[in-house]
Amino acid sequence: MPVRSAQGQRRRLRTLHDLDGAARQLRLACVTLLDDATAEADLRTTVFARVSKDQLEQAIAIVDQLTQAPDQTVAFRELFQHYPALRRVLPRLLTALGFQATPAGQPVLAAWQFLQQHPEPSRKPWPEAPTSGMTAAWRALVVDPQGHVRPRAYTFWVLHRLSEALRHHDLYVAGSERYGDPRAQLLSGADWDTVRPHILRTLNWAGEAEQALRPLADALDLAYQQTNARWPENAAVRLESGRVGHDRLILSPLDKLEEPASLRRLRSRVEALLPRPSLPDLLLEVHHWTGFADAFTHISESGERVKDLAISVCAVLLAQACNIGLEPVTQHGSPALERDRLTWVAQNYLRADTLSQANAQLVAAHAQLPLAQQWGGGEVASADGLRFVTPVQTVHAGPNPKYFGAGRGITYYNFTSDQFSGFNALLIPGTVRDSLYLLEGLLDQPTALRPQEIMTDTAGYSDIIFGLFGLLGYQFSPRLADIGEARFWRLDPHADYGVLNDLARYRIRPDLIARHWEDLLRIAGSLKMGTVNATQLIRALQRGGRPTVLGRAIGELGRIYKTRYLLAYLDDEGYRRRILTQLNRGEVRHSLARAVFYGKRGELHQAYREGQEDQLNALGLVVNAIVLWNTRYMGVILDTLRQHGQTVADEDTARLSPLGYHHISMLGHYAFVVPDMVAQGQLRPIMLEKETPLRDG
Repeated sequence: MPVRSAQGQRRRLRTLHDLDGAARQLRLACVTLLDDATAEADLRTTVFARVSKDQLEQAIAIVDQLTQAPDQTVAFRELFQHYPALRRVLPRLLTALGFQATPAGQPVLAAWQFLQQHPEPSRKPWPEAPTSGMTAAWRALVVDPQGHVRPRAYTFWVLHRLSEALRHHDLYVAGSERYGDPRAQLLSGADWDTVRPHILRTLNWAGEAEQALRPLADALDLAYQQTNARWPENAAVRLESGRVGHDRLILSPLDKLEEPASLRRLRSRVEALLPRPSLPDLLLEVHHWTGFADAFTHISESGERVKDLAISVCAVLLAQACNIGLEPVTQHGSPALERDRLTWVAQNYLRADTLSQANAQLVAAHAQLPLAQQWGGGEVASADGLRFVTPVQTVHAGPNPKYFGAGRGITYYNFTSDQFSGFNALLIPGTVRDSLYLLEGLLDQPTALRPQEIMTDTAGYSDIIFGLFGLLGYQFSPRLADIGEARFWRLDPHADYGVLNDLARYRIRPDLIARHWEDLLRIAGSLKMGTVNATQLIRALQRGGRPTVLGRAIGELGRIYKTRYLLAYLDDEGYRRRILTQLNRGEVRHSLARAVFYGKRGELHQAYREGQEDQLNALGLVVNAIVLWNTRYMGVILDTLRQHGQTVADEDTARLSPLGYHHISMLGHYAFVVPDMVAQGQLRPIMLEKETPLRDG
């Protein structure tokens, strides 16, 4: 429904005094009417003695004038008053925009084409305008008692339907990246026939649905049987009688994992021995290790490199990541840090592709460190959103009072590996449902890491996501806020799953999967080959929460994977703890990013999407540089402690984190000077004792 305009709200406020007076008169009459002491024979006389008939009639007239009947059509009437302003821009829209439609969008396209054929405003009703899909509330506004269409109301209805159809991808613009037809990007014809054998072999799928579903059915049945067999020993779960006669599942939360004294001592020792660099020093040192600043090339693709370009690049990265602008990193008299030089570098070197390439170098260097490999192999990752308020006026932001208060903001959707490095991030206006972007962030990432399991909070949870992940061979592992609301599905209606029989009361439709199996394979192949954008495809499959037939088929397949996941989640405490541990890594990484992005109260002041992405990707790169620096020095410290006879348990080092930042100086006027020993390829000394620096190597 349209929101009341600011002008309408002001007009409403001016009438409240009169409305209050009329309401008090009517209240007095009603109180007299409800008084049991008032005799029914003298009711009118008693009421009129307290409130005259003229006063009551006047109060009723005021209420009629100042209030609106509670029906769905009233909210639109104020909007229709803006029709003259709409007519100034509508003719250009009608001639400039050429839409195409899916079968579901054909009625909307017909209505839009009717407007194109009647571009001139008309006061006469239109007798034959298409009205398919019009709700009763709209029909009351649009169609007069004679069955003719009112042009003004009809125009607003078409625009309303148009916006819905674009959002659901029922209407699309050929060639548009954002509003194009995702189906047109799917592999088809000879192209699909060529890559189909490769896709089947790579994803380990059978070409026939029956052969593909058989092992899935066996795996689901086995998961039920194993969970049922171990149920008596599983003290964390129980079944309680629900309100509708069905059992409700209760899962106890995980106990806090205690830290042994040896871990606390080791963490304290490592933190005390870490060097104390400034953030500029740290960035330049990491560049000396990895050469990541060399990934920033001129936009003209010129191979020439100006002197001390790496210093300028690191200065601009720091200015962006700390959200402080160029002034604090500018140094007059230093050619690499003159303001003109830094502005030129920011405009010509920092962009999406160079930031991505530099970040990939940092992730690759970090993955080679022995300590990072002890934390994980890169096969597991988590995804979570970091919220930023955007106080400037921008279309690339959205409202959410929980995160942004009265303002608007964006979500920086991060992907964190089990090695603590960030391998991808996406910019989301507002707080759109995370699951829409989850698969895109996994498939379109440029680093050497290849995660096979992704963990998210409950917001990333849907049957279609489970289905697409399963099709592509990935494991989707969301943390569930309330597993009691989850549905468990079965393929075999006659299987006996013991205590789980009541939970497993929902039936999967294998016939729906089989009927669309070839299309499911084609979607998997198109996503794998990168011919279709995953986010746009998911939007098209769901249509704002109403899945298409193909979307329902993917969802049915996803229910198999989801149920197997739910059973493992119930049965294995270690699995639940592993999910929690990985999600905590992402949250602590967000704390580090917040500490770095301290300028301007942590608010994002970029107005355009490209500027927002570049600045936040610079933040992600600097955070990865800190992670790499911490990991390398922590590894040196651990080796040094072992060499000096101290016991360092592997289970303790596995619980260390490279996300600390209190030893790094991030504030002040920044100097970009590399110590001689670092320039010569050595590491800084670690302080085994305050008086006795211990050097590496």
